[in-house]
Amino acid sequence: MKIAAAIADALIRAERDREPIVPFTRTQPFLDVPTAYQAQSRFVAHRLRSGEHQIGMKLGLTSKVKRDALGIQEPVYGRLTSDMLLAPGEALPTEQLIHPRAEPEIAFQLGRTIEAPITVDEVLAATEAIFPAIEVVDSRYSERFRLPDSVADNAGAARFLLGARPGKPADLVSLHLLGCVFQFPGGTHTAAGGAVMGHPAAAVVWLANALAARGESLEAGSVVLSGGLTAAVPLRPGDSVTAEFDGLGALELRSR
Repeated sequence: MKIAAAIADALIRAERDREPIVPFTRTQPFLDVPTAYQAQSRFVAHRLRSGEHQIGMKLGLTSKVKRDALGIQEPVYGRLTSDMLLAPGEALPTEQLIHPRAEPEIAFQLGRTIEAPITVDEVLAATEAIFPAIEVVDSRYSERFRLPDSVADNAGAARFLLGARPGKPADLVSLHLLGCVFQFPGGTHTAAGGAVMGHPAAAVVWLANALAARGESLEAGSVVLSGGLTAAVPLRPGDSVTAEFDGLGALELRSR
């Protein structure tokens, strides 16, 4: 518990002061994932004590390409809090972040609580709406990190934006085929929902199982970000990125 508390305190300071820190596994190479999740809980609890409330969950490293690039073998999850949600038209305050990066995602809003074991079809049946989303990730680290570092860092959760045109799963093309065009300064990325563990609902299944192992469940009303469809791109003041999804329209994120 002392290790988890010290890690959380260091992350709280890094986020507050906007000063990146060396990954913990550099000095604690045997830091394990359960301890890292304890640190994450303490890191997020600091936000909750400040008046925020938890509104959902996020998945990270759901793409094999991203995991391979970092040498990480499994996805991670983090917790979304109320102050992370950007209002429509609200510019991203880059001065509050360290090195923000944006990526397009498919978001689930749950209509009822789900618990493991569960299937992809059951996740879709429990989903009230599918939102197009852009997540802003902001690692608090100064260099390459390992799995426990990402876990402790709340999977890099920073900000996210939801589109104005959600759809119901039954009204959309199968989510593993749902296409996205992500435009950013200097380029364009394209992807389909299958970039996330073969099907974005499969990522939610993984999350439900991971939470169940820790005695938790996904609550009704929660928003779940299923993971980046493309590589994340850096955001600088004045940048604009746009994500357009089949059947869900487009959303734009501007930074200042």
